[in-house]
Parts: sequence; structure tokens; C-alpha cells
Amino acid sequence: MAKKRAGHGDQGDERAMEASSATGESGTRRTSPVGEKYREIQREIDAGDATKSKKGKKEESEKAVQTGARKQPEGPFPEQHLAKPGLEADLELQPRYLAPTYKGSEKLKDMVAIITGGDSGIGRAVAVLYAREGADVAIVYLPEEQRDAETTKRAVEKEGGRCLLLPGDVSTFEFCEEVVERTLQEFGRLDILVNNAAFQEHAESLDDITPEHFDRTMKTNLYGYFYMAKAALPHLKKGSSIINTGSVTGLRGSKELLDYSTTKGGIHAFTRSLSENVLDKGIRVNAVAPGPVWTPLNPADRPAKDVAEFGSQTGMKRAAQPEELSPIYVFLAAPSCSSYITGEVIPVIGGQTGG
Repeated sequence: MAKKRAGHGDQGDERAMEASSATGESGTRRTSPVGEKYREIQREIDAGDATKSKKGKKEESEKAVQTGARKQPEGPFPEQHLAKPGLEADLELQPRYLAPTYKGSEKLKDMVAIITGGDSGIGRAVAVLYAREGADVAIVYLPEEQRDAETTKRAVEKEGGRCLLLPGDVSTFEFCEEVVERTLQEFGRLDILVNNAAFQEHAESLDDITPEHFDRTMKTNLYGYFYMAKAALPHLKKGSSIINTGSVTGLRGSKELLDYSTTKGGIHAFTRSLSENVLDKGIRVNAVAPGPVWTPLNPADRPAKDVAEFGSQTGMKRAAQPEELSPIYVFLAAPSCSSYITGEVIPVIGGQTGG
């Protein structure tokens, strides 16, 4: 049966989706062991932040730069600090993910994608555009993020795509194998893997990073990418692709994100190495290295006052919205666009000039 495909979203749809995301479908929050580990690490860092002297406010930055089809939020962002893993539904300023001026053209028609961290942020925006381009998607997320996942599912279905929800922890290989198997059972094929799930928690010095903190960052950000690629690879075919989410911190480092930067640099190396390893199979592997993007990740990391200035250090003097990143994930997944592109790490950093 032919699937109905919407041409593109509109601002009315986005407001409705954002309102739905903010209220959620259920009044109860799900918990998981890994989610509690996230929050335990966060509590330790928050306690240290509370005892340290507060820095004075920065001088007012230059005016933010707008170059797109519609004006994006410029900041300062609302001062807020979310409990990990961080729900998009709880953000006071809802991230933009519907990309209403982007029109689909069947670049991914009849393809199937798995997107880890697909419930919110960049992952949600990618899921929406993949559906607009003709794909079905399976999204992977922590149980605590169920409300966000349900919002993503509704957005995908509004585009005419099918969406499979798969809650769990990508830091275990058994779960990653289950994700691939259930996707194959539901959709019958697998064409695209987007590794996007991440754990991030700042620390001012190496002394503040406990072995448990370091281990959690490694397990989610590196092991999770390796496990998902290993589970997916036997089912990918010529023309398939793997897209990893790296970071500008993996290119430049970050003094307060030592462990996170380490994993992102590792993801870049993993991308380049895996691309050579699977090239003879006709499978492409690339990475996107974003700068600051307005998602739950940073409000669930930084103190509220720091969140207000998020993204102001970029050349554009503002953070990106997820819908400004998602088109490049379409480009890298579509054989019609990027058949000669593999092993690349593509920075999307808003003209960032600072460290």
C-alpha cells in the first residue's frame, strides 16, 4: 500500500507539536538504571558547582546572525537546568525541528533508518526529515524519554512515515542487537544507521571526573556507536550508510568536557576507519560535527546561568536549532546526493571562531 507523504510542515503544525511535547501524554516518568547513573553523576557535579564562586556576566554580545528562510531564536535562552537525561518537553524554549520550508523529494523513498537518541534534539529533527523524504524510522531512547519519543512518533507519522519506538540502553551489545532485529521484523530491511545518542556532563578539572563518570561517557558515546554499527552491518547493503554524530569538541577539545571531547574525537577516528573497512561493500560512513545546538543535552549539563549564554561564542552569535542540522543528515544518507562521499567529518559550527 502506498504511504501518504506530506510535502512539508508549517508553523501551525510546529506550534501544535511543540505544545504537545511540552505537556506530554502521561503524567508519570519512567526510570531506568542507566538513567539513574546519569543523574547520580549530574548530582555530584551540580554539588561542586554550587560551592564555587559565580562568574560575572559577560558583556552583551554582538547581534546574532540570521541567514535562513525564517528567523531562529537568538538568546539569551531561559535560565534552566534539567534533570538527566533531559526531556525536550521540559525545555522552556522548545527546539525547532519541523523545518517547515524544507520540501521532500523522495530522496530516501522506501528506505529504513535506525536513529539512536531519536526522541529529541537533532535525532528528532532527522527522523522528521527522513520521513518527509520517504523513509520509515526506528528511534532508540532511554525509558525516561518516553514522552519525547511519543512526540517524535506523531511527527513522523504526520509526514506519512512509520515509526518504531525502541527504549533501552545502547551501551549494551545485547540491546543493540535487539534494536536491529526488531527493526528488521517491523520493516523488513535496514538502510541507514544514525548513531546520535550521547552522554555529556561538564567538569572543571580532571579531579572532578570520577571513574564512574568517565566510564558512563565512554560506554554511551563510544561503545554505543561501535555496538550499533556491529549489530547493523550484516544487514546493510550496497548504497546503505552509517552517519555518526561527532562534535566540534572532538576537533578542538574542550577544557570542561575532557571525557566527552575524548569520545567525540574517537567517533571521528572511528568514522574514518570504518569507512575504509566497509568501502568494498558499497557502504558509506560519515560524521557530522555540530557546534552548539539547542537541545536538552546542554540544559541537562550546564548550570542555568551558563545555559542562558549558550551558543553566543559562535561566529553567528547564537546556537543552531535542530532543523538547521537535519538536512545534512538527509544529504549524507541519500545516494542521489552523496554517493562519492565517505570517511568525512563535516563540521556544522555556525562560523565558530572561539575554542
